[in-house]
Amino acid sequence: MTQAQARTLAAVRAELARLVRHDDASLVHDDWLRQRYEGGFAGSYAPARAQAVVTAWHEAGHAVAALAVAARFSSASIRAGGRSSGRVHAITGGGADAFVIEAGGQVAEGLRCWTLPSSDSEARAWLAAWRRDGGDARRFRAGLAGTRFAGDELAAWRYSVGRLTPLRPQIRTLARGLLLWPRHLPYAVAAALVGPLPADSGAPTG
Repeated sequence: MTQAQARTLAAVRAELARLVRHDDASLVHDDWLRQRYEGGFAGSYAPARAQAVVTAWHEAGHAVAALAVAARFSSASIRAGGRSSGRVHAITGGGADAFVIEAGGQVAEGLRCWTLPSSDSEARAWLAAWRRDGGDARRFRAGLAGTRFAGDELAAWRYSVGRLTPLRPQIRTLARGLLLWPRHLPYAVAAALVGPLPADSGAPTG
């Protein structure tokens, strides 16, 4: 970690501690609100705030999933632009479980309010409707080829949910960090905020 990244980490941690009793919506930095409103991504500050919270959980889900399957990325951000409301940049690695990264955004959105499909029939219906998500759905399905889940989207989804549900606290911490910090969070900072993952999460140790 560079000195600049260490300073960013310290600043984000200090703000998280200061605002620990605030809800997620209260943490949204003014820069994210203005950027969404002035850029035409939201009609007013209220929907801009709600959009930022959902986006932060979504991108934190991708990032934590990447850490869980030993993948790397350059940075994470909730800056809206083009067809994207945020992004985890330059993801590499993950091996046969890389599809978990693509599922991570939607899993995290469901974990935020505990609205994930419960029964297999509900999950199948949700998967059938999951077509547009900035390419996540397409990459999730493509990532199953050659794995033990080839041809079984439901099993792959259930596996992804099983991997990420225990990591909800880490996803929430990173999402809150993305909300209150007005710039991207480099990989080293995001990984430090998330902290050590459970031994069975698939994350590298040491």
